[in-house]
Amino acid sequence: MLELLGTIGANIISLPGILGLALGMMTRNLMLGAVMGGVVGVLETLIFAHWSFANIQTIELVIAVVVGFCAGALGSAIRIKGATV
Repeated sequence: MLELLGTIGANIISLPGILGLALGMMTRNLMLGAVMGGVVGVLETLIFAHWSFANIQTIELVIAVVVGFCAGALGSAIRIKGATV
């Protein structure tokens, strides 16, 4: 359980969370922001696995993509709400 929580927390404060939020804030389209965050999650997992799919655990990839999707969508929502204030 601690390993799972650590993986989630590490992805939130790592590339999928921060870069996904930043990329999401570059667009007002929620789906585009979410997709860009998900791509960052996949790339981050590949980078830390030394560009080999054999070194990637499925749960790590899924968590990174989900965190990236959420961060990208949140960034787009921040952009939309900030533009209307």
